[in-house]
Amino acid sequence: MSTAHRVIKNTGFLYAKMAITMFISLYTTRLVLSALGVTDFGIFNVVGGAIAMLGFLHAAMTTSTQRFMSFYKGRGDVEKQKYIFNVSSVLHFGIALALVFILLIAGYFFFNGILNIPPDRVFAAKVIYGSMILSTAFTVMSVPYEAVLNAHENMLYYSIVGILESLLKLAVALVIVYYAGDKLVLYGILMAIIPFVIRTIMQIYCHKKYTECVLAPKRYFEKGLMKEMTSFAGWNFLEISTGMITQYGMGLVLNNYFGAVLNAAQGIANQLSGQLMVFSNNMLKAVNPVIVKSEGDGDRNKMLRTSLMSAKFSVYMSAFFTIPFMIETPYIINLWLKNIPEWSVVFIRLQLLRVLLEQFTYPIITSLRAQGEIKNFTIYTSITNIAPLFLTWMFFHLNYPPYFLYVSWIFMWVFVKGAVILFYGKQNCGLVLSEFTKKVASPGFFTCVLMALVGVVPLFYMESNFFRVLVVCTISSITFVVLQYYFFLDEMEKGTISELVGKIRKKISN
Repeated sequence: MSTAHRVIKNTGFLYAKMAITMFISLYTTRLVLSALGVTDFGIFNVVGGAIAMLGFLHAAMTTSTQRFMSFYKGRGDVEKQKYIFNVSSVLHFGIALALVFILLIAGYFFFNGILNIPPDRVFAAKVIYGSMILSTAFTVMSVPYEAVLNAHENMLYYSIVGILESLLKLAVALVIVYYAGDKLVLYGILMAIIPFVIRTIMQIYCHKKYTECVLAPKRYFEKGLMKEMTSFAGWNFLEISTGMITQYGMGLVLNNYFGAVLNAAQGIANQLSGQLMVFSNNMLKAVNPVIVKSEGDGDRNKMLRTSLMSAKFSVYMSAFFTIPFMIETPYIINLWLKNIPEWSVVFIRLQLLRVLLEQFTYPIITSLRAQGEIKNFTIYTSITNIAPLFLTWMFFHLNYPPYFLYVSWIFMWVFVKGAVILFYGKQNCGLVLSEFTKKVASPGFFTCVLMALVGVVPLFYMESNFFRVLVVCTISSITFVVLQYYFFLDEMEKGTISELVGKIRKKISN
């Protein structure tokens, strides 16, 4: 099976998972918000917000182990993969213990002057925080198993596990709807159990399926490899942790200046952007192992071609779904939720804009990690990661409105961090900036702008209703397809798509 077909097949599995989990997740959020109420939902997002961020932590930390797994799989070295799995298991167990210790200490400061929580809800908030600590530990310890699944490009099983996780979250939401006691406390406890269940399922499957999953640290241990992986994971963790601190810290700053209600608005924005970004993230998850394996196989040109292709299609997939949503946010959110927190519409639009613009350069990070020299790159990206937190505090201190949280975020994470990624892409991997402009920046920019210009036209001539939403989605989609097929897709990409469509037609006709 060719690389393109393999990527398309795995992306298909992930999209099937997304189609199921997105509906479940949106319905679950509706149930939880209705059951908890705006204040308790805001408390959960500010105190247990790290639980929502564990998906980001989980995926990002997996890249360290996956980089080594995929690199040596590209070389065909199975024995080396056994060493990598065992060293990674020991490493992430140590990281889990360290995080538990750090979070316990941080909890003292959170509940003594930092958090702005009603006095009668402090106990519930502490239970949420304790549950978050346990959830963090189990999530981190599952990283080696998820890395193995990604290195083997086993997106079918990965998708099945993802669907199961969404169903468990739905079950938790249904339980708290009918629970007569403190719903927030029970919700936090049950949400902490889910990562333990998922880790157990992954562990059993991987040990039965893959020969490199042999847990024997005494036998498969190598000091040099431990040092190399620890250094790589350490720099990677610095970048991840600064991003997490900012994501969580923004909620704390917002809470301190404006209270828990705006945390609910931020939580809704995070939920929606997370679901819509699944479209591009699924494609990246399918293509990232190919990029790293190409570097392991010594094919730098293929690595760069695949990286630029993934960046371009990441922008396309994000734009296709987020731009119509950004245009019709007020109607969609009114259709979705009963109680809409203040500032939700503005927060959602700015959050989606930030994540969309990040797609132009974010996929190139995989090439930098595959190449391996990430020290200087990580230092500068970590600075850009943490900077929005201080900018936001400064804006709020000067009495700027709440949406300046996203202004500072977009400036630092899109423009400054994007420039850092391109600089090191050129220096470390030989990325040609003119190729990036030609293959990613120009087509992506014109696609987004033209889709937005065409999509807003119905707003001037039609009343806000479901039919107008359909019209916006339809004309935006037609604009997207016309632009790609006649202007921005090259002949090879058109051929791959045509071949895929032919296969689908053949299966349907049979």
